[in-house]
Amino acid sequence: MKRINVLTLIPLPNSIMAKIKAVSPRLNVIDASPLMPHFPPLNEPPDPQKEAQLDTLLAEAEILFGFSFPRGVVARAPELKWVQTVSAGVDRTLTPDIAASRVTLTNVSGMHAVPISELVFALILNHAKQMGMAGRQQSARKWERYATSILEGKTLGILGLGNIGRRIAHLGKAFGMKVVATRRHARGVGKARDVDSVYPPEQMNSLLAESDYIVNCLPFTRETAKIIGQAELRQMKPTAFLVNIGRGGTMDEEALVQALKEKRLAGAGLDTLQKEPLPAESPLWEMPGVIITPHISGATDDYMEKAAAIFCENLVRYLGGKRLHNIVNKKLGY
Repeated sequence: MKRINVLTLIPLPNSIMAKIKAVSPRLNVIDASPLMPHFPPLNEPPDPQKEAQLDTLLAEAEILFGFSFPRGVVARAPELKWVQTVSAGVDRTLTPDIAASRVTLTNVSGMHAVPISELVFALILNHAKQMGMAGRQQSARKWERYATSILEGKTLGILGLGNIGRRIAHLGKAFGMKVVATRRHARGVGKARDVDSVYPPEQMNSLLAESDYIVNCLPFTRETAKIIGQAELRQMKPTAFLVNIGRGGTMDEEALVQALKEKRLAGAGLDTLQKEPLPAESPLWEMPGVIITPHISGATDDYMEKAAAIFCENLVRYLGGKRLHNIVNKKLGY
């Protein structure tokens, strides 16, 4: 019985490694995480000794599991058949060599809907209830009442009606909001569960113009690069609040900063940015109405357990010759 070499490229607790190994005695699971950084960007020069050790393991690897992957992985791993990333977005993983290869790429799409949607509404409620004002007054031991706004009756616009977008729509409806959204494959204006109007991408400006809260859930692809730019920001209400939990590259940050400076936008909740960490000199840090979170919308205390569970289920399917869950369309980029 031929054994299948599986390399884990991200540090995992012993309990999770044990679960992966327990899937089948056919699996030879090897922890290769000490041989490479586990979180991008990979700025430091490669360590020749570690690279040589990694090459030895990659030469016989059939399956890779991790967050970031070795440079030139397809050429270095001639037996590679499948890459499972622990993220939903694949803009970092879908390198030109993987995109052009026959290697199957899978992600963990679906496990982020609950935590990300909750953070979206934390940001929205933070803005609506002026929690920043409350924090500043508390620090100053100041008691001064102020008015807040409610979500009921407001319009929630969602760019990208995938797993996360649908969950956000569901919560929006629970708050009594009107919900509108864009969906890539919509052929005209329609409806969906918890969504009053679904627009095709080319009618995005209609959504931007009517929304009080706009949530960008779009992945980063060639089609979505800086899709929210100066023209799109000018379509938004000056009272609108923009949330980005998609990818930083989908927004033109310079245009966003300018819109905020000119008060053409009431504020923004930003969990993803063009450059992460956000540079200390970025004006976004101190702009009124801006809330920044360090790309933690999907992070939970049991994240790796859930990602590993998806991987283990896919391992069972792989060994059984069945189609894997969450196969990424390399042409679409998600």
